[in-house]
This record gives sequence, C-alpha cells and structure tokens, in this order.
Amino acid sequence: MRRLLPLLFLLALGWFLWKKIGPTLADLNPLNTEPKVTVTHNTVLTQVEALGKLELVRYKFKDIVEYRRASRYPLLPDAKVALVVGGEAVGCLDLRKIRPQDVVFEGDSIVRVVLPAPELCSFQVNHDQSRVFSTENGFFQDADLVDQGYKYAEKQVRNAALQSGILAETQRNAEQILVPMLRTLTGRRVIIGQQLVMPRVGPKQ
Repeated sequence: MRRLLPLLFLLALGWFLWKKIGPTLADLNPLNTEPKVTVTHNTVLTQVEALGKLELVRYKFKDIVEYRRASRYPLLPDAKVALVVGGEAVGCLDLRKIRPQDVVFEGDSIVRVVLPAPELCSFQVNHDQSRVFSTENGFFQDADLVDQGYKYAEKQVRNAALQSGILAETQRNAEQILVPMLRTLTGRRVIIGQQLVMPRVGPKQ
C-alpha cells in the first residue's frame, strides 16, 4: 500500500492539472478546427410608444396563391410562384381615441359610451405556416419572385378579413366585453354608441 501511495498521488495530481489546463491546451491545438464564435451586440432603446389598442377578434386564413409576373421579353415565358399561405388579421379598438365627451351620465341609472370605430389593427402572413409549393421561370430570381408573392398574399389577407366582416365582428365583441364590465363598475345601464367617421374627401378633378 505504501508503494502505491506515490503512484496514486501522481495520478491524482495529473488528473487535477489536466482539468485546469486541459481546455487551454485544446485551444492551442492546431488540429482543433472547430470555429470560434464571437458575438458583439449593443442594444439601444430607440422609442417608447403608449399602446391603447384592445384586440377583440382574430381571423385566420389558409390560401393557395399563384403569383404570376409578366416577362419583359416576348420570347420568354412568364415567371410564377405557387404558395401555400397561412395568414391572420386582428380587429381592435383604439381606446386612446375615447374623448371625455364620449362618456355621458344620464340621471342616476344610465351611462352612454361612444366607442371609436373598429379598426383592422394588424394583418400578416405567418411564414411558419406557409411554404413555397413551386416556382417556374424565375431565371435565378426565385427569391425576389417568392418575396413579391408573399407581399401579394399579405394584401389578400387584409382584403379577405375586411370582406369577411371583421370590423362588424370587432364591434360586436367590444359591446359583449365592455357592457358587462362598465355595468359592474358604474352600477348603471350601459348604452354603447359609435363615433361617426367622416368620409375622406379626395382632391377635385
């Protein structure tokens, strides 16, 4: 046992030194070809924006879009891309637009609240739910063609949401959510109205 003690001590010392300097020696090894990754960042706060939009309804869509771009040259075929697109649109109310005169108490039993007009506050293509089905005649510009196809699909998400009545659904949901809440807070009968939106007058021809 006494003869083995020096050997055990040397083994323990060698193991300890390897744990301490092993990583450094590995970095100096010329055969170590694993690339080093260095990340440098400097996050800067550029803007703080107050939010007052109450999201009330979300529409989700699935569509197959074929986007075709006419060729500039008569002899070349049109470029086209087929996309399987998943998108969504959100209807909301901007509560920051409620004015003091929009809340009126009548007697001891009624409160009238005029809500701002419902809005389509966001619409987008969900790329994690979308994919490129096929591309034809891109002529080394497939990436640009796909990008234009997605932009077209995003506009279609907006149009589909408006045509499906998302604004009316937003208004109905606002009344269903806000009326019970305001009734509980005020103890009064709540009557909901909507701000009138004046039509925009275009330039005279």
